[in-house]
Amino acid sequence: MQALHQELIPASGIEYATSLNLTPSTITDHAVPAQPNNAARHELTPRVLCNVVVARSNLLRIFEVREEPAPILEGVEDEREKRGRMRRGTEAVEGEMEMDQQGEGFVNMGAVKSTGQNDANPQPPTITRFYFVREHRLHGIVTGLDSVKIMASLDDKLDRLLVSFKEAKVALLEWSDAVHDLITVSIHTYERAPQLLSLDSSLFRSELRVDPSSRCAALSLPNDAIAILPFYQSQAELDVMDQDQEPIQARDVPYSPSYILDLNADVDERIHNLIDFVFLPGFNNPTIALICQPQQTWTGRLKEYKDTVRLFIFTLDLITRTYPVITIVDNLPYDSISLLPCATSFGGVLVIAGNAVLYVDQAARRVVLPVNGWAARVSELPTLPIPTSALEGGEEKRNLELEGSRSVFVDDRTVFIILRDGTVYPIEIIVDGKTVSKLTMSKALAQTTIPSVIKRIHEELLLIGSTAGPSVLMKAARVEEVVVGDVDDEPSAPATVVDQKDAMDLDDDDDDIYGAAPDAAPALNGHANGVVDSIKTRSVIHLSLCDTIPGHGPISDITFSMAKNGDRFVPELVAATGVGSLGGFTLFQRDLPTRVKRKLHAIGGARGMWALPVRQAVKVNGISYERPSNPFQSENDTVIVSTDANPSPGLSRIANRSTKADITITTRIPGTTIGAAPFFQRTAILHVMTNSIRVLEPGPQIIKDLENQMTRPKIRHCSISDPFVLVIREDDTLGLFIGETERGKIRRKDMSPMGEKNSRYISGCFFADTTGVFNLGPGGKSGSANGTATTTLQGAVNAGGRSQWLVLVRPQGVMEIWTLPKLTLAFSTTLLSTLQPVLTDSCDPPTPSPPPESPRKPQELDIEQILLAPLGQSSPRPHLVVFLRCGLLGIYETLRCDGSSDAVGNTRPSQLLVRFVKTVSKVFDLQNLEEAEKTVLAEQKKISRLLIPFTTSPTPGTTFSGVFFTGDRPCWILASDKSGARIHPSGHSVVHAFTACSVWESKGDFLLYSDEGPCLLEWMPDLQLGSQLPTRFVPRSRPYSNLAYDFSTSLLVATSSLRATFAAFDEDGNLLWEPDAPNVSYPTCDCSTLELISPDTWVVMDGYEFAQNEFVNALECVTLETSSTESGSKDFIAIGTTIDRGEDLAVKGATYIFEIVEVVADPDSDLKRWYQLRLRCRDDAKGPVTALCGLNGYLVSSMGQKIFVRAFDLDERLVGVAFLDVGIYVTTLRTLKNLLIIGDAVKSISFVAFQEDPYKLVVLGKDMHTVCVTSADFFFADGRMSIAVGDEDGVSRLYDYDPHDPESHNGQLLLCRTEFHGQVESRASVTIAHRPLSDGAIPQSKLVYGSADGSLTALVPVEEVVEKRLQLLHGQLTRNVQHTAGLNPRAHRIVRNDFVSKPLTKGILDGNLLATFEDLPITRQEEMTRQIGMERGVLLRDWVHLTEAW
Repeated sequence: MQALHQELIPASGIEYATSLNLTPSTITDHAVPAQPNNAARHELTPRVLCNVVVARSNLLRIFEVREEPAPILEGVEDEREKRGRMRRGTEAVEGEMEMDQQGEGFVNMGAVKSTGQNDANPQPPTITRFYFVREHRLHGIVTGLDSVKIMASLDDKLDRLLVSFKEAKVALLEWSDAVHDLITVSIHTYERAPQLLSLDSSLFRSELRVDPSSRCAALSLPNDAIAILPFYQSQAELDVMDQDQEPIQARDVPYSPSYILDLNADVDERIHNLIDFVFLPGFNNPTIALICQPQQTWTGRLKEYKDTVRLFIFTLDLITRTYPVITIVDNLPYDSISLLPCATSFGGVLVIAGNAVLYVDQAARRVVLPVNGWAARVSELPTLPIPTSALEGGEEKRNLELEGSRSVFVDDRTVFIILRDGTVYPIEIIVDGKTVSKLTMSKALAQTTIPSVIKRIHEELLLIGSTAGPSVLMKAARVEEVVVGDVDDEPSAPATVVDQKDAMDLDDDDDDIYGAAPDAAPALNGHANGVVDSIKTRSVIHLSLCDTIPGHGPISDITFSMAKNGDRFVPELVAATGVGSLGGFTLFQRDLPTRVKRKLHAIGGARGMWALPVRQAVKVNGISYERPSNPFQSENDTVIVSTDANPSPGLSRIANRSTKADITITTRIPGTTIGAAPFFQRTAILHVMTNSIRVLEPGPQIIKDLENQMTRPKIRHCSISDPFVLVIREDDTLGLFIGETERGKIRRKDMSPMGEKNSRYISGCFFADTTGVFNLGPGGKSGSANGTATTTLQGAVNAGGRSQWLVLVRPQGVMEIWTLPKLTLAFSTTLLSTLQPVLTDSCDPPTPSPPPESPRKPQELDIEQILLAPLGQSSPRPHLVVFLRCGLLGIYETLRCDGSSDAVGNTRPSQLLVRFVKTVSKVFDLQNLEEAEKTVLAEQKKISRLLIPFTTSPTPGTTFSGVFFTGDRPCWILASDKSGARIHPSGHSVVHAFTACSVWESKGDFLLYSDEGPCLLEWMPDLQLGSQLPTRFVPRSRPYSNLAYDFSTSLLVATSSLRATFAAFDEDGNLLWEPDAPNVSYPTCDCSTLELISPDTWVVMDGYEFAQNEFVNALECVTLETSSTESGSKDFIAIGTTIDRGEDLAVKGATYIFEIVEVVADPDSDLKRWYQLRLRCRDDAKGPVTALCGLNGYLVSSMGQKIFVRAFDLDERLVGVAFLDVGIYVTTLRTLKNLLIIGDAVKSISFVAFQEDPYKLVVLGKDMHTVCVTSADFFFADGRMSIAVGDEDGVSRLYDYDPHDPESHNGQLLLCRTEFHGQVESRASVTIAHRPLSDGAIPQSKLVYGSADGSLTALVPVEEVVEKRLQLLHGQLTRNVQHTAGLNPRAHRIVRNDFVSKPLTKGILDGNLLATFEDLPITRQEEMTRQIGMERGVLLRDWVHLTEAW
């Protein structure tokens, strides 16, 4: 069989991160355009502090860290409204106390007093946030990120990015402003080094480190080796290092040849078993500190070997390649984990061990800070006596575990250690002169996310990246605080507090996860009864939360359920995600979930709907103005205009909302409406119909026809931007009109600068720029003082300070942008119709129209729709959205660029300083009707595909600007602050009309006319739209290991994974060991609970607690034979567990059978039906029950090395009917009819059949190789069947059972046909039906996998003919596309197999590689397909039919 490996959701979370100045926006002379938003402050201009690059698995993302004015909250707006007569600037004091719930916090809060000179001119409050820049799915697994400066950095002041990969590769990348993306400078590979040829090299985890002065980079390799990559830092260094070679340019090749340093042979023969290494700052040559363990030990051998770790500090002489050792420190704790270099003021390193923190300097002096009572028992290092003050503070009871913790310096002498549960502990380094005297730790400061990486990304900013949940950005600001009385010169604990108004909360629902510790130190106010007593100051670090990057963590299990979006049921993928307190359920849906609020059949709208805000006009000097209103209060829509094609020639309606919240139709107009928009300062409606343009004013309807003098072709498209109107007729001629506010009329606009009167245009739109991105170059004659487009009196009045532009597309595919109102050509490009990656100004004069055709035949690459509109969340950016007639949709981000005055020359007087960079490209499979068919019936069936911009506010304080695409493939186009543009299907088969609507006083409503008629709908709450699939997270504050959905009751059954204290007892019930000190605790073990959950309200209806030493391995909903029902079968919940009994006794297990029964519901509950779990059977086993499944009414379960088939007798006991000896540890059981797949942790898979007469399990075939199977499923399509297997290395294999093949030995051996490296292991899988295009065919199986890195992948069956076509394209893309970081997609997917002569690569297609074909420009697509003899359209259709989520 053939299959496609498709990545539905990329890896979630942050495993590696680095901070650098990567993009030009981080340079001070590149300012970020301010967002003219009434809800933002204007005292500060937003500025980019730095870039942050993060990675997890194969996903690389780039963010900007931007500091911007704090928004004004609604409460502050109300306060300002009440105090409208107050002098400006005097009303903000009280508001600042509660400002910025999500920001970094305003630290000037009463108790904290500034000692600087800023009191006279206080700084306005700011917030620091992440903003998405770019992302890439790489053809490799990232193992490290760091920044480096090369010689070119002296000129452009930008850093370069260094990325390491699992295959022992290092890539150097830099930012290219021309393509607005990363480009590869070089790639260095060490995969052929002798260190990588060892058998256990696949288990090695490489580490990337960079010298603080960027003199070299180092990558750790197996067998105690390091790859060194030197960088040139000066021309003199270049001359010395390459004097024996041909002269080269350091700007082209910024590095000298790399080499591998064998630590054991070249540095010191005592270096074995490297644990960690870092570069130390402040040395003339690169200096490395490393810890290793020459004599390995463990807790059971501490009597023989203790304190076995050594610290080596040595320098690298990159010219002579000598490595003198500076310091050797022996007898460090055996559980040392990592190193942290200290500041140059006192030098040395911090060694983080499992039970202590040690400081070691170059003189081998050691200072130890124990964090629990085990430190003195597992190490003989002397520790300082605990002072009396510390004893009173409870330091002798401190019992921390530093395994899994992360640490970082927030300043030279303060370290934050974040434990694996997210608790933050500050450690202060007490220095006496230049000698460290002791380390002190205070109480827990706060609790944040579970850390995987922590980086100091700016002066006061810390990024805490997490692979278990959201990642957070925190600010650690040092503030001078006034204190009272005598203060010790040497504090015993760090002076660090949490800003209480920030409370370290991610959101209101996670108070228990991200709350400040209750014992955080309060600030002192320095005053007593108005008398200042002995005022002194101390420096205090204030910790506050700035922003978060969403993430859901690893996926432990998945299942499909039926979700209810309003009254509609849709399939929803429920995933158990997260770790520890970040655990919960993540819900994925294919379409953006919406719910219908009301049906509105009366207004119709099959051809269009528009919700418009129209206000009462005020006449001043004969000119109509909108009645003034509160600027802080958002306005709602008041009028709905709708139009239908029936009855012919159409009918338009104008409706208002009545007092009873119903719709009242006030006016009916015969004819079809093309467009409508508020006009004349929102005091009138501009109404465009197929044969006229009208101005509708409230009160008495004054209809002013404009084009009734002569018969002209019908209007097919219009765009309205007060005071301008654009119409395009069916013969592609253009009409441009401008409104005269003084007369209340509209008139024709002179279009002579655009060419002849018969010029043809196939699409166009207006754009009102509120972001400041659109600016004319220095040569622009039509620009105003700030370089934006000029405005007339009415333009300035109506535009509200915006610059307005006209975007037009000619039949030749030329896109032009004209200034308004003077119609000067500012931008022109011919690259749009082929969707080139970057659109730049060609500086051509206006393009002459082709000779007129009657009628013109539409072309495949015609641009049907073009729209320039903002996309984004809190800071929207202009995006160009283009839809081609062939079904391609392209989205371009608008970016500023430097003017090229030479290119302008004399051809054009002005140039728009922007460029468009393509970010998303998507192909739709459309049903094109015959264009020649012009009958009335064809007009009724016509599906209009329109790009409609909208702005919505689903929740207070959250605003999205997006685009809706109507037609037979309706979708939402959205972008958030933390992600790029995303395209989400709407879930409707067809949408004829759409508009955002706030008539019912809700900014989150939409009017939509679908195949079900007109309705008012809204988004489901708590949506996360930044992922490839719409996501909702249900926090539960605990992780879940297993999930099952019971279809008979529509309930979820889940098992939570918890930790419990473990105690061992002897035969008499006495404790074998108990803690003998307050800072020594019992060990912990896994335990589980069973929960019955309603997916509608997420209420736990019932539960079952297992023993403290018993945890669940398997949970399945199985159908068993029973005599209690008429059908003879019933669904039960089967559970397999493991009972842990300590190190000396073998584990046992048990099998549980539960039944879900309905009981009387609580009258006070919102749920009308209530269910409980009833235990029907518990069957003890001699070994762990690791896997379960149902088979023809029987229960199949594993027990140790055996498989049992058992019947459920009398609904109270399990009776065995068959068994089979299998491998070592069964991980997976899957059934299909009477066939059974058994996956083992060592013995790969077995294919077994079950017969009932007599009862017997028959082995049909098995794999004889050693494979650790984590998932195994039946994979079938078109009458063929394979076995899809995944192992612990992330390798996917397809096995065939073919007794006719000689290699199978009459079917005894399963034949491995394909091996594909899937990057990460998947322990959760679910089979769903995949229906091909042909009607009536038997559904194929599609497998969806949930992985340990949080990704969702799918294995989709592919027809043989389609696979051959895509396989040829696969090779073309591998060879002819420049892949990010210079990686090889084919090499990344190859699996090492010593039993075959040639890799088994064919059979599974790489979806990530094939997705690049969709993003290529059309010219490249045609070039590639021509080389393999294929048609571009055929390949795109093949791709579209395979890429649906489910």
